[in-house]
Amino acid sequence: MQVEHVTVVVPAHDEEALLPACVTALRAAATRVPVPVRIVVVLDACSDDSAAAVPPGVDVLAVNARNVGAARRAGFAAAPVRCNEWFATTDADSQVPDNWLAAQLAHATRGATVVAGTVTVTDWSDWPEHVMVRYAREYRPGVHHGHVHGASLGFAADLYRGVGGFAEVPAHEDTELVSRMVAAGANMVWAIDAPVETSARRHARAPEGFASYLLELNDR
Repeated sequence: MQVEHVTVVVPAHDEEALLPACVTALRAAATRVPVPVRIVVVLDACSDDSAAAVPPGVDVLAVNARNVGAARRAGFAAAPVRCNEWFATTDADSQVPDNWLAAQLAHATRGATVVAGTVTVTDWSDWPEHVMVRYAREYRPGVHHGHVHGASLGFAADLYRGVGGFAEVPAHEDTELVSRMVAAGANMVWAIDAPVETSARRHARAPEGFASYLLELNDR
């Protein structure tokens, strides 16, 4: 697939503190690809000043779903239908590396229709050391890692629309979507070339997400 346009969707619920860094990183990644990139921040039931934290020039969509699946779905539903379009999504508490989009498009050029990337954590200050140790021991970072993170996911737009898009579910919307894509014959790539830095905060914005996994490691 020769990608001609990219849309990136970022769901956000009360993320005024972290949104600026997230969008700044996305903009840097957008400069590394030779096609137009549209960044859409979906503000979902925000009660803080997240709207003011979105830098100028970024599209903003407001919903009142309090549901991360519905927020991602709304962001992509607002994208016009184009040929050779690539969709990508990350989280508002994450920062993509400069090569994030370039790496996804390189995989797409080689035939990938879904690219699932890894995440990394650099700030463990909210957790005791044993959580970091257990995470490092159990998280598989290799080429067959098998992780699906909403913080690092890309896919062909026509495949996405063909399977019905993100389900309006409050958790695991990323793995549920990828399961349908694989069942539809997607060419899946488990990418390790552009890990996304994500937050290890204790208080999650979405239920059963990354923070819940870290709580499980803490309580073992």
